[in-house]
Amino acid sequence: MTYLHVLFLIVVANGAPIIGRWLVNGRWATPIDGGAVFIDGLPLFGTSKTYRGVVFAVLATPVVAMGIGLTWDIGLMVAILAMMGDCLSSFVKRRLNLPSSSMALGLDQIPESLLPLLGVWQQLSLTWEGIVATVVGFFLVELGLSGILYKLHIRKHPY
Repeated sequence: MTYLHVLFLIVVANGAPIIGRWLVNGRWATPIDGGAVFIDGLPLFGTSKTYRGVVFAVLATPVVAMGIGLTWDIGLMVAILAMMGDCLSSFVKRRLNLPSSSMALGLDQIPESLLPLLGVWQQLSLTWEGIVATVVGFFLVELGLSGILYKLHIRKHPY
């Protein structure tokens, strides 16, 4: 059951910024890169990575972790590393000259699920096979949920 718990936490960590944007009606959307550009002249992360999103992820995930029988610090680690993975994806996408919120299949899902799993693998005694299966599971769940959230007008894009 541990893998399902961690998968659920990764979904919460990555979904909290989207739900948070919807809950506060788009307010508090300050980009975490402050509009900074990298040496290539392109944005560091882009406008879709906001303090609001990080705050919602960091607040929601530990609470959910405790609600499903894990410790708050596991939830916090998952949230922080999911957000770091999301920023890494955005950084790479900017280097590839892809606009904010554009789809990059795999790049949008793997870092934001793999980093949290690597961060908690020892505490939860995860295996490499289980980590790979959970990344694949997140990939599939994220693609399915994105479409649903888009149809509910919670997500701006269907991916």
